[in-house]
Amino acid sequence: MSHPPVFDLDPDVFHADPYPILKKMRAQTPIAFVPALNAVLITRRDDIFTLEKRIDIFSSDQPDGLMTKLMGQNMMRKDGAEHLAERKAIFPTVSPKSVQNVWRTAFEHATNAVLDRIVPNSQADLVADFAMPVSAEALKAMTGLTNMGWQEMDRVSQGMIDGCANYSADPHVEARCNECTASIDRHIDERMASGFLEDDLSLLAVQLRAGLSLEQSRANIKLAISGGQNEPRDAIAGLVWALLKHSNHLADLTSGALSHLQVFEEYCRWISPIGMSPRRVARAYSYKGLEFRPEQRVFFMFGSGNRDESVFAKPDMFDPYQDSSKAIAFGAGPHFCAGAWASKCLIAEVAMPMLLSRFSNIRINGPVEFSGWAFRGPVAVPVAWKD
Repeated sequence: MSHPPVFDLDPDVFHADPYPILKKMRAQTPIAFVPALNAVLITRRDDIFTLEKRIDIFSSDQPDGLMTKLMGQNMMRKDGAEHLAERKAIFPTVSPKSVQNVWRTAFEHATNAVLDRIVPNSQADLVADFAMPVSAEALKAMTGLTNMGWQEMDRVSQGMIDGCANYSADPHVEARCNECTASIDRHIDERMASGFLEDDLSLLAVQLRAGLSLEQSRANIKLAISGGQNEPRDAIAGLVWALLKHSNHLADLTSGALSHLQVFEEYCRWISPIGMSPRRVARAYSYKGLEFRPEQRVFFMFGSGNRDESVFAKPDMFDPYQDSSKAIAFGAGPHFCAGAWASKCLIAEVAMPMLLSRFSNIRINGPVEFSGWAFRGPVAVPVAWKD
């Protein structure tokens, strides 16, 4: 048995475009310790799919992890019975039935309002002007924090995301994250003071009715905001860009040969909005001749697994016709994203169809830059259209 080999990388290069580096890792050192990230990275799809289910070894309970320290111990940082209990408590909010019967209508109203604001213009940035407010308004409704403006929802989400990915321990990033979590707490306090209707299915209301403590409820609200804003935002804007860059697929989508769900799922495989999920090694373990030591930090690299050459026919191409059923964009184990149904509804059933129906002649109107490896999306997507 031996320790995982060392793989060196430049964090700035990795942040700009992780895919060439991850491809090299899959080929040469699919399980490797990366000093710059102080973690063991697992990069092949089948290894991730197998090991993520071993919660007795690769634990989500990370008392010293950035997310726990900055946001509180939410359900994503718990395993076994504790995790299942909180997942059950929030199910009334995120169930497929609630998504279709309650939240879809809210999504449609908010998306219409956003489109009405930008239609009179001849150009827009799809990140800031469309995807950002659409995602934030959806999140306001689902969390119950309807007293928070959409701009503030995006700001606090990004602040927490930056804080949870602050592996270089930048004190300014940490301070900004702390200020953002304090803002969320103030908005939670305001909503609690106004009370909830008995049939309120928002995340805050259902947790309190289920008997979760205020501390637990706060932590899970922060979890929902940290992931529920940036990931749909990045997927909406990135998917529009991908379709505009691949006019053949856009034409097939328009004709009905492709569905919105097909293009959404393929995009999330190709450019994974959630690129990584961290774990803590709970006890000594060996796998494929490699030793994992207790308390080691492990990163399951979803973005890498979704481009695994041994699994996908065209791993580096955006092709909605290829089989993406083995993609792990939403996770693979007991921590499979609880918001997956809401995300699919918001993006594939509401935001994308409504946008493309309003702007049939939309086009890219400038350079598009992507960034990030733990979370990845476009910085801006400038577009223009004619009346």
